[in-house]
Amino acid sequence: MTGPIDLALLPRTARVGPDGRASVGGCDLGELADRFGTPLFVYDEEELRARCREYLEWFGEGGVAFAGKAFLCLAMARLVDEEGLLLDVATGGELHVALGAGFPPDRLILHGNNKSTEELRVALGAGVGRVVADSFDELDRIEGLVGEGLPVPDVLVRVTPGVQAHTHEFVETGVEDSKFGFTVSGGVALEAARRVVESPSTRFAGLHCHIGSQVFAIESFAHAAAVVAGLAAGVREATGAPVAELNLGGGLGIAYRAGDRPATIAEYARRVREAMAEACDEAGLPERPRLIVEPGRSIAGPAGLTLYRVGTVKEVPGIRTYVAVDGGMSDNPRPATYGARYEAFVVTRAHASRPRVATIAGKHCEQGDVLVRDAALPVDLAIGDVVATPATGAYGYAMASNYNKVPRPAVVFVRDGVARVVVRRETLDDLLRLDRLDEPGEREA
Repeated sequence: MTGPIDLALLPRTARVGPDGRASVGGCDLGELADRFGTPLFVYDEEELRARCREYLEWFGEGGVAFAGKAFLCLAMARLVDEEGLLLDVATGGELHVALGAGFPPDRLILHGNNKSTEELRVALGAGVGRVVADSFDELDRIEGLVGEGLPVPDVLVRVTPGVQAHTHEFVETGVEDSKFGFTVSGGVALEAARRVVESPSTRFAGLHCHIGSQVFAIESFAHAAAVVAGLAAGVREATGAPVAELNLGGGLGIAYRAGDRPATIAEYARRVREAMAEACDEAGLPERPRLIVEPGRSIAGPAGLTLYRVGTVKEVPGIRTYVAVDGGMSDNPRPATYGARYEAFVVTRAHASRPRVATIAGKHCEQGDVLVRDAALPVDLAIGDVVATPATGAYGYAMASNYNKVPRPAVVFVRDGVARVVVRRETLDDLLRLDRLDEPGEREA
């Protein structure tokens, strides 16, 4: 693509003025970079809220849980609460953030394929709404904790339906060769459900599955619905227990580049609801279970973008031009991990054509530290320019690290011309806060 950046990749409040300067949420992106520094994660709060509301319109109260692994901080947990969604957390750390934000525990869903006894202890003690059981070992731990006097939890049994999601193998979680859940084939999932139903230490709430992430093929969700509904009928027949909830997880893909054509939330919702209704009828379920979905990327991803400042432009004659910026794989590891592809534009000249092909690289000591390979950029790109990568609201900040001892960026929410810092930028001193040097006489024996 050589034309201006496709505004469809940006949050809905994005505007480009006559001078070519881009703004989001009424805030000039170049000014945000100058004010808060770079790299900088910028989220359009109105986009976040609008996407939450659209999901609620389709799935109803209690039918949507935001997948916190996509992006979670105190402000995001508070926003999800205000919009009336459930919140799924996958570790004790995510649970701690949710509770720290005052999120109602009974609207939390706890995930994780290897929950520790302490994580389960905190969750049961706090009164989380659902625990998604992932193994028989975990059921042993829950029973032990209840035996100690902790409350009996409502439990969803996570199943692997054996469905191909046609996405990257690292984020395809519904196939049988997966670290997650109990396989439907061979009767393992049915055995797990039977144990939850029969144990006095667990209340059987239903079934959960998740086929993968960044999924474009929505028929894969329909296939998963059929498998899980069939299992629900088998559980009802084998145990007599009703299956109150069928949770299909998340995974809806988003557009990262011009030309990407994922399903809209409406298209996804219509197909999933239709498929679940058909599957339940075909399976002969006497009561139709509540359908729950867990979107993360499709809420947070399009609402965010990352700002970087150009520090070096290096031409390798006859091979490639590298444009190095002040971030990289420590704030967005997806290109290095999954081969993810993005677009980029200069925020002060967003209306400019982009005929120059160059690779935007990070500042880390890795040849694979590339943010955008073969990016389309303006001819007059220069040192000091601020470039933005759209659609980085999911799995950017969430997966950020301190590789090469680079402090993690700040996060700002923008709305109606006001920018507020929701996560402060790490300082160099923050990099030392966990370290210690033993002084003579203090060394442990």
